[in-house]
Amino acid sequence: MNRKVIIIGSGPAGLTAAIYSARANLEPLVFEGNQPGGQLTITTDVENYPGFPEGISGPELMDKMREQAKRFGAECAFKHVTKVDFSKRPFKVWIGDDLYTSDTVIVSTGATAKMLGLDSEKNLMGYGVSACATCDGFFYRDQKVLVVGGGDSAIEEAVFLTKFASEVWIVHRREELRASKIMRKRAEDNPKVHFHWNSTIKEILGTKESGVTGVVLIDTQTGESREDSCDGVFMAIGHTPNTSLFTDILDMDDKGYLITQSDSSYTNIPGVFACGDVQDHTYRQAITAAGSGCQAAIDAERYLEFQE
Repeated sequence: MNRKVIIIGSGPAGLTAAIYSARANLEPLVFEGNQPGGQLTITTDVENYPGFPEGISGPELMDKMREQAKRFGAECAFKHVTKVDFSKRPFKVWIGDDLYTSDTVIVSTGATAKMLGLDSEKNLMGYGVSACATCDGFFYRDQKVLVVGGGDSAIEEAVFLTKFASEVWIVHRREELRASKIMRKRAEDNPKVHFHWNSTIKEILGTKESGVTGVVLIDTQTGESREDSCDGVFMAIGHTPNTSLFTDILDMDDKGYLITQSDSSYTNIPGVFACGDVQDHTYRQAITAAGSGCQAAIDAERYLEFQE
């Protein structure tokens, strides 16, 4: 059966697109991918999403969005898209050998925060390990935190965290930051910001019960290890947009983010739309992703009306 809308990916962008397109009687089919609910499913507490004054867990917020979309007729499948063909309409989408077709496609595959690849980092994600200072900084009032990275985004996160934390230590594998001169100066001039130069994290210490209690640092020049106590670790080594599926199909910038037309969710292929972190490397918030999901659904609806 040919669909009017297929949504590839979930999270706040994909599920909001599903809510809006379902309410427009477009009966969207949502393929939620390998991480149903997106990055929010590894976020324990969400306190900045409007309408939840007491806060809400990331997985619970995604469950509520999914239920809302299904209530209006969206079909959600925990399946991972393996191949697409956008060369002509109807567009083709494959789950392994199973082929699905649709008049429009909304891409909301998100982005993945780059990690160090430690087991302890994975186990403590949401329990003292974070990849988003603007999401979680508030929880570290008067505490000591570490920020891993040396680029502009790492400095931005570190300076933001000084609004809450008593100390912010930047862990960088070299002796000089990669960040722009103005950002470097901002960090160096801030009395709360300190540096672990020539250092990498070998292990993050703590448990889910206690949260993060410290790290084991390795000196990149001598190989010596040392422990440092802290209450939180923020990863700021970048994000990777989940766009490998669309290589040579959809226009991307040099970092792999999908390019959308100004003030819209239109990609370079008419009828294919993109929303959320897959095309947003600036804000990366649940609320902005949800807003762009709404835009994509409205754009798809208007596109379909124009085609009929």
